[in-house]
Amino acid sequence: MFGFVLAASVFVPTAQAAPNGSAASQARTSDNKIQSAAAAEAYWTPERMAKAIPAQAPATVQASSPRQPSGRAGSIEGVAPSVKVKTEQAQGIGTMLNEAQTVGKVFFTNPANGLNYVCSGATVSSTKRKLVQTAGHCVHGGAGGQWMSNWVFVPRYRNGVRPFGTWSAYTLTTRTAWINSSSSDEDMGIVVMNTLGGSSIANVVGGNGLRWNWGYSVSVTILGYPAGAPFTGELQYFCQGTTWNGHGQQVRAWCNMTGGSSGGPWLQEYNDQNGLGYINSVVSHRHADASQMDGPYFDNDIKSLYDFAESLSP
Repeated sequence: MFGFVLAASVFVPTAQAAPNGSAASQARTSDNKIQSAAAAEAYWTPERMAKAIPAQAPATVQASSPRQPSGRAGSIEGVAPSVKVKTEQAQGIGTMLNEAQTVGKVFFTNPANGLNYVCSGATVSSTKRKLVQTAGHCVHGGAGGQWMSNWVFVPRYRNGVRPFGTWSAYTLTTRTAWINSSSSDEDMGIVVMNTLGGSSIANVVGGNGLRWNWGYSVSVTILGYPAGAPFTGELQYFCQGTTWNGHGQQVRAWCNMTGGSSGGPWLQEYNDQNGLGYINSVVSHRHADASQMDGPYFDNDIKSLYDFAESLSP
C-alpha cells in the first residue's frame, strides 16, 4: 500500500520576501551540449538506480535576513496531459491517493566524486512543455561544486518501475547565488528536458502551475521520494500543512521526509484527482528538528529562473 506522512498545520502571520537580484546560470559542457538523451538513459540501469544515494544540501547553510513584503503575487496555470500513453495499470502501476504523475524521482552523477545520487522533482507548465522544477543542489554542487551529469527524471517512479519512461536533461539551470555561495535562499533549479518518443514531458504527464510572492504562510502538499532511513526511496510520499518563515528567505513546514526528497514540490491547491497543483517551494534542507524541513521562499527570483529556463528550451 502507498504510505504517507501527514504533518500538522501551523498558522503564522503572512510575510513576503523581495527578490535579491542574483542572476540565473545554465549548465554547459565544453562543446555546449549536455550529455545525449540516449547516453543518459542507457546509463541508468536498474542496478545503478537501486544503488544511488540521497543527495544532501551542503552542510554550510548561508541565508540572508528576512525582507519586508514586496512584489505582486504571481501565478502560472498548470496544464493537463495532451498525449495518450499506456495506462499505468497496464504496466503494473495503480493510481494511489496523492500519488502524482507530475512528480518523479531524479537521478544524477556528481562529477566531483563520481557517485550517483537521487533527488525528487516535478514538472512545471510552460509554453514549450519541457520544464522540471527541483532543488539547486540537485543540479549543481553549490560553492566550489560542479554541474551534475547523467541527469534524468522518472515521473511517478515506484519500486523500480518507470511507467512514463526515463527523461533526460537538455540543460540545467539554477541561481548564481546558489553556485557562488550555496545560499539556501536560492536553492532552486529548473531543468529543460529532452523530448521522449517525439513528445514533451508536460504533454505526457501534465505540468504543475507556479506561484511566487504568495507569502510565507500558505497551505501546501509536499511530495517527494525520501530515501534515507526509515524510507527506501521506492515510493512517493506526502506531507500536508501550513508553512511559516523558518529563517532568512525560506519557508518551513512540518514534514519528516529524509534525504532523497530534496527538490520535491511544495504544492498549493494540490488536486489528487489530476495530480496538479501550484509549486510554491521545493524541499531544500532541514536543521536540528527531524520533523521539520525548509525550502526557498519563491519570490521574483523563481520567476526569473523560470523565464531563463524557458528561453533556453528548444
